[in-house]
Amino acid sequence: MLSRTAENLFWMARHIERAENTARMVDVAHRSSLLPLDMEGTEAFLWYAPLNITGCAGSYEKKYGLARADAVTHYMALDPENPASIYNCLRLARENARSVRGALTSEMWEVINATWLEVNRVSLRMTEEKYPEFFEWVKERSHLFRGVTHGTILRDIALSFIRLGTFLERADNTARILDVKYHILLPSVSDVGGAVDYYQWGSLLKSVSAFEAYRKIYRDVISPMRVAELLVLRDDMPRSLHACMNEVETALLDINGSSGREARRLAGELHANLHFGRIEQIFSHGLHEYLTAFLNATAYLSREIREEYLSRRGYDGGLEQRQVA
Repeated sequence: MLSRTAENLFWMARHIERAENTARMVDVAHRSSLLPLDMEGTEAFLWYAPLNITGCAGSYEKKYGLARADAVTHYMALDPENPASIYNCLRLARENARSVRGALTSEMWEVINATWLEVNRVSLRMTEEKYPEFFEWVKERSHLFRGVTHGTILRDIALSFIRLGTFLERADNTARILDVKYHILLPSVSDVGGAVDYYQWGSLLKSVSAFEAYRKIYRDVISPMRVAELLVLRDDMPRSLHACMNEVETALLDINGSSGREARRLAGELHANLHFGRIEQIFSHGLHEYLTAFLNATAYLSREIREEYLSRRGYDGGLEQRQVA
């Protein structure tokens, strides 16, 4: 496969996954803001969360100032000047798909093209009360594209690059969400175990569709260590770091070209650490430090993949915008 084709497939998948992840985060923030939490500072921390997770806090403040529900929602959803907005993610996904139209099935192209056309139409008449419906629609379109892809495309190297992009982006997002909640969002030690803490952990689980899974596995009150175990180490949780790195390592082994040995080694090392890791050991060394190391390692892995397999040296799909505070 040409490196240019591989690159477009890789970033098409990453941008679609990123659009879904952003929709999840802002939707949870929007729904949480409706809860009767009458506590000082809760709203500000709530709306800074999606900005911190995506690394957009600085660029947002330059344009809008303090975090407000309406401004943050628009900035993360439909602002064309925000490189990480859902609008731009879907635009870039469609551009990448168009560049490799021949490598996609007609069903894949129809889904992604129709999604982009609808986003353009919706952006002209969006109102605040319509955002929850919009976020659900973005998630559904991402699910539809993923299902159509696996139901129609050949099981060849093209699918491997799509899976590689999808699960690298998903792992990055899960680590950022968990890190922002644990390291940044909690206002003070006195809030641990309180209503703010409970709703934030519950919102985190809902943002990665893990709330029901947590209840099924642990059948107990929400605790930070068990949430971390679910989202970091359990390989039966679809959005956990372990499950994502299972898919990344498998995709790289399927590609298995003459180059890419360092990328395969890094993926194998990350996967082994997650496979044999223990949550008690992670917490004893610090969850924030562990997640920071993981994000650095996946960023290095992405660079190796770009250098070994993809065409445009130095292009990172906007990842420079995604530094965690």
